[in-house]
Amino acid sequence: MLSDYEVAALVLSLKVSSIAVGVSLPFGVFFAWLLARFHFPGKTVLDGLLHLPLVLPPVVVGYGLLVAFGRRGVIGKLTNDLFGFTFAFTWQGAALAAAVMSFPLMVRAMRLSMEQVDRGLEQAARTLGASPLRVFFTITLPLVAPGVLTGVILAFARSLSEFGATITFVSNIPGETRTLPLALYTFTQIPGGADQAFRLCVISVILAMLALLASEVMARRIQKRLAG
Repeated sequence: MLSDYEVAALVLSLKVSSIAVGVSLPFGVFFAWLLARFHFPGKTVLDGLLHLPLVLPPVVVGYGLLVAFGRRGVIGKLTNDLFGFTFAFTWQGAALAAAVMSFPLMVRAMRLSMEQVDRGLEQAARTLGASPLRVFFTITLPLVAPGVLTGVILAFARSLSEFGATITFVSNIPGETRTLPLALYTFTQIPGGADQAFRLCVISVILAMLALLASEVMARRIQKRLAG
């Protein structure tokens, strides 16, 4: 049985990861489609910016979020003045940090899938009078569904494991921002907390494996439906 502390960290992690992936999904599909289908000035720069969180230290990303979305940040000051709300030191900020860190994995998986789609099918649909929007939702998106699913699962798993940007941006507040990785880190700093840290480590591994297995099963089902 899990303790109340472990349940709270688990529930918060699942909530943060789900919201991070759900909010970033439309943007991920858009940028993947943009990079896969068009050539324009600055495309390389945009691609580099989208993938920057993959190569930057997570602490740097977290500090950048704190500067931008903190109470005195450019965006944070605006949201605080207009709505009385800032992302810093809240679970919403943890979701934002997770979304930023996992976004490159989502975009990359979707982009690779879109680049493999037969452009002739899209062109044939257009010659039959289908609008670009209809072609995207009825031809392109179903064909890249396995790639979209892979991107979602990868982003979800990455969000579950996010630590550096989260602790820098929203700190380690019990019941508010202390997700599974932060809770595990907390127990490693407490004398006699090795057993609790190990339990949280096992929970994290199980969640990651379940996410990967679910991705594989669902991807195979989608491919069978498309083949049928």
